[in-house]
Amino acid sequence: MRKELTQLREAMARHGVDWYLVPTDDFHGSEYVGDFFKCRSHVSGFTGSAGTLLVSGTWAGLWTDGRYFLQAAQQLEGSGIDLMKMGEPDVPSLTVFLSEQLQAGQVLGFDGRTVSGVLYDRLKRIAEEHGASVACGMDLAGESWTDRPPMSAEPVFELPAELVGQSRAEKLAHVRAEIAKAGADTLVLASLADICWLYNIRGNDVACTPVVLSFSAVTEHEAILFLNPAVLPEDVRAHLEADGVEIRPYGGIDGYVRGLTPGSTVMLNPAVVNSAILAAVPEGVRVLPKTDPTVLPKAAKNPTEVANIREAHVKDGVAVTRLMYWLKHEIGRTPMDELSVAEKLEEFRREQEHYLEPSFSPIIAYGPHGAIVHYSATEESNAVIQPRSFLLADTGGHYLEGTTDITRTFAMGPLTDEEKRFYTLVLKGHLRLGAARFQHGCTGLNLDYLAREPLWRIGMDYNHGTGHGVGYVLGVHEGPQGFRWRQNGNAAVLEPGMVTSDEPGIYLEGKFGIRLENLTVVCETLTNEYGRFLHLEYLTMVPFDLEAIVPEMLEPCEKAWLNEYHELVREKLLPRLPEEEGRWLLEVTRPIA
Repeated sequence: MRKELTQLREAMARHGVDWYLVPTDDFHGSEYVGDFFKCRSHVSGFTGSAGTLLVSGTWAGLWTDGRYFLQAAQQLEGSGIDLMKMGEPDVPSLTVFLSEQLQAGQVLGFDGRTVSGVLYDRLKRIAEEHGASVACGMDLAGESWTDRPPMSAEPVFELPAELVGQSRAEKLAHVRAEIAKAGADTLVLASLADICWLYNIRGNDVACTPVVLSFSAVTEHEAILFLNPAVLPEDVRAHLEADGVEIRPYGGIDGYVRGLTPGSTVMLNPAVVNSAILAAVPEGVRVLPKTDPTVLPKAAKNPTEVANIREAHVKDGVAVTRLMYWLKHEIGRTPMDELSVAEKLEEFRREQEHYLEPSFSPIIAYGPHGAIVHYSATEESNAVIQPRSFLLADTGGHYLEGTTDITRTFAMGPLTDEEKRFYTLVLKGHLRLGAARFQHGCTGLNLDYLAREPLWRIGMDYNHGTGHGVGYVLGVHEGPQGFRWRQNGNAAVLEPGMVTSDEPGIYLEGKFGIRLENLTVVCETLTNEYGRFLHLEYLTMVPFDLEAIVPEMLEPCEKAWLNEYHELVREKLLPRLPEEEGRWLLEVTRPIA
């Protein structure tokens, strides 16, 4: 059993807490969090980006989704914590489990700053139904964390209008119009990505996510940015203040909310704003729960952003294609393993102008490791790459011009018939979704089937969404759009400018994994008497591995789509590759007859 779990139980006993909840979240509902906020990882030893830990005096369980089942099973072994596989038969949800376990007189504790208003209401209702109570002001996991890292305070930088296409004054005007339209007086923002988008600033407070720890409040006449003032360079501060933005300390958001005028209306998203802030809202102030008005304009990139994102993907395409060339030519000659390949790709990316950092921790997974959807190589697990089977590389980068996310599965040598067959099935689904034409009004729920059909036809599937939205030098996972077949919250209509991944896969435990991912952007096609039609265009520019394809399995239209894509890859990359690598590119993107 982990000593950190024992220490948490000792803290629970001191405070009279029977059950304690440790979510993954920071104070902003972020997907990825800074080291200061990694209490769940500290207590459980599970390092995946999604999961919730629930602890009692005699039992502990961790809920996570299908992306992390294999990883969590390995990391929780011997910890004293049960793995609760979300969505699996006979595995109750966290809230159902609490409904079954909470008893009269018991106390459910958590740090309210890391629990959204929506989840808080649900937990409080469950507790009250069973005669129990909640205690939301306790950071018990942090209390026993003696060497906890400090809260990040990295410098802020600006993105100029020529990169983002819209000034902060224009964005604030849009937001203020939406506040007035909703009948509110004040908007409280807690989402780090939305705040950075609104003010055209970026930072480095979360690994691989260039955001700034901050809150914001916007009214008709005020725009207040709550952050650590020490992170603002003088020129950035001057530019913000010139646009009427007031700077206040990061911890000042609670006091600001407590000072709202009774009779006024505050607009916020309780799925993002934490319960401690909501608890600060005074009696007599109306709370208007709505999606933040920044979400849709942030997701639907403007023409300037789209043009820059295309450039970022050409740069990234050069880096990843050079890695592919290096892998194909050095396998069996130069020793390589998962960690050294990740370093080699980072080396190629750093050669590109305006490269900032990875957009997430690289997934370089050889052979059976590829079947672990979100595998992360460590010194202990690091596999030597042999001249056979598959190497799955799911990586991405932040450039000043945009954010990339790409997965390629490379044949490192001779493949079995089974490996080639499944690679081709995954490619078929990828190409079908990439070629989608659809009416405006469709969501990712309408299109997901295109990618899964080749696998569903043979009774197989992959346990993750087919695609997620991607931010502009922000989060590599950005809502509200996505490709999935199961309803997961509100299904967002696909709008022009939305950037979304296309990434079907297949994972055979103990054998191999295959995932093929391009980023796409929604574009206008035509409008006629039948409606307004849209299509997807690929942003990612990296060859697929022809050595892994069974051409006879591809239909004529699929061959045409693949050939058209490879023609575009040649057009974009040839002028930027060294001569020898350019000649190789012509060969590996040759048309399939």
